[in-house]
Amino acid sequence: MLIRTICGRGRRILVFVYLFAAATLGAHAGADIDQRVDHLLAEMTLNEKVGQMTQVDSDALANREDDVRKYFLGSVLSGGNSDPPGGDNSAQSWLKFATHFESLARQTRLKVPLLYGIDAVHGHNNIDGAVIFPHNIGIGAADDPRLVEREEQVTADEIAGTGINWAFAPCLAVARNECWGRTYESFSDDPALDSRLGAAAVAGFQGGQLSENATSILACAKHFMGDGGTMDGIDQGNTICDEATLRRLFLPPYRAAIRAGVGSIMVSYNSWNGQKMSGNEYLLTEVLKKELGFRGFLVSDWAAIDQLGPGYQTDVEKSINAGMDMVMIPYGPDQPNNYLEFIRDLKELVAEGKVSQTRIDDAVRRILRVKFQMGLFDRPIAVDPALTAAIGSPEHRAVACQAVRESLVLMKNKDHVLPLSKTIKRLTVVGAAANDLGMQCGGWTISWQGSHGKVTHGGTTILDGIRRIISPKAQVTFSADGSNLEDPDAVIVVVGESPYAEMKGDRTNLDLSVSDRALIARAKSAGAPVVTILISGRPLNLNSAWDDSDAFVAAWLPGTEGEGVADVLFGDAPFAGKLPRPWPGLFPDGFGLFYSPAAENRKVATSW
Repeated sequence: MLIRTICGRGRRILVFVYLFAAATLGAHAGADIDQRVDHLLAEMTLNEKVGQMTQVDSDALANREDDVRKYFLGSVLSGGNSDPPGGDNSAQSWLKFATHFESLARQTRLKVPLLYGIDAVHGHNNIDGAVIFPHNIGIGAADDPRLVEREEQVTADEIAGTGINWAFAPCLAVARNECWGRTYESFSDDPALDSRLGAAAVAGFQGGQLSENATSILACAKHFMGDGGTMDGIDQGNTICDEATLRRLFLPPYRAAIRAGVGSIMVSYNSWNGQKMSGNEYLLTEVLKKELGFRGFLVSDWAAIDQLGPGYQTDVEKSINAGMDMVMIPYGPDQPNNYLEFIRDLKELVAEGKVSQTRIDDAVRRILRVKFQMGLFDRPIAVDPALTAAIGSPEHRAVACQAVRESLVLMKNKDHVLPLSKTIKRLTVVGAAANDLGMQCGGWTISWQGSHGKVTHGGTTILDGIRRIISPKAQVTFSADGSNLEDPDAVIVVVGESPYAEMKGDRTNLDLSVSDRALIARAKSAGAPVVTILISGRPLNLNSAWDDSDAFVAAWLPGTEGEGVADVLFGDAPFAGKLPRPWPGLFPDGFGLFYSPAAENRKVATSW
């Protein structure tokens, strides 16, 4: 209040003093953390240091009760299909699971807290009942950094409510080829857009800089780098370009994330000109750590170092010497390249002088610094019950609903078919996708590849949203196959891609399916205006579907809040989204139509 009451030069001086004091305190806090790290590092044995560099999937642990303590593990993760015992995905089950692992870590000699990682890529998407946000391609269409920060604050709150403290997000891939099955995890094909939204996401997860706030979740920018530029869009493939192009297209989002204070970065599977990123010392150490000044730690992707060859110990040597600080290991002792093998091999490499003690200390120092910055050493294991109770709350869903509304792109609106009237007499909705929550959410929802149907509790399908918003006097009929096309006043057709994730989502043919095109044609034959809504993780070749649609909406993968789609279709909210990437054969990025008469049917100029 004192600052607000002082005017002119005096106020400016006081503000300067305040900012100087804050910066000084921050510098002192950083120095204090470095001192604590150095002190702890000096106390650690090689076994304890190597343990900090080891991350094991929860399903791979041979003995969940003993191995965290026995091997001083620094991190545990749950991959896309790794769940608490019994497959119970409730928030309470996850809370019990995560806090138990943390309690085991606190029983080790030095009581170093655990980092628990999870792929919360569009909300806390492994947890039943959590809010599922639109996937990044839709967020790119919205292009609203403040909304992105708020989304990730909500996600961070929900993650914290389950006792987990590390999100493998945001994905900063600059996807250049829609054939790639992870295109929807990319905000855009434009590095500037990826940079500003990625930085906002980091701020949302971490609370600006990493802090001791109980809801500050460690962010992980991924996947460094060039994963979106592989030849033919092949997942884990080869990105072929000169260094200038690599830096121009794929480096800017990481520079922005580092400036935003990101604490961890995941290294990509892909190669650059034939060399795997996991073993690229120039990019990991010289560029990322030295040139860009990244002080956090690097973690490998799921078994990614195994691809370096020719043998596992060589894989370990190459990756650690290249600058990898923590290795993600999904395999148990009954499988090759498992976590016990990693621990043994790394210790042998140190003993033989093939990995220096200096490199080990650098890796562990980076990991410990982040843990101290997060306040994990001083934070109790117990989680505030209010955080757990708020998972999936109406307030959180309202943020996701806003994200849906802003992400929709109106691509065609012949004769101003949209917005539809809420008092329409006979509305026909067709297409199984209209009533399929799993299809709306896409991959990385409860399971790795996602699935059809009622995949999670809470939320609304697009059909649910339509029925909620329309007049009670209106007649709404629905069929998956278009068998209800009898004298409608308008037809809404919802079609699109079945859920998929990395690897399985790669395509060579991007045509809208024959069955979807036939359904739209059937709807057109009814003689009423046809509004087509496409649920997809990327632009698709529409062929006849474009001509058969009077209005066309790219809804991307909107997540659990289908009500947001209905809000825009019926005019309660305007269309605001713009294409975050070109639509082949139709429109450039930045295209989008609006409802207002002045803006109707004009191309929106891009400022990207």
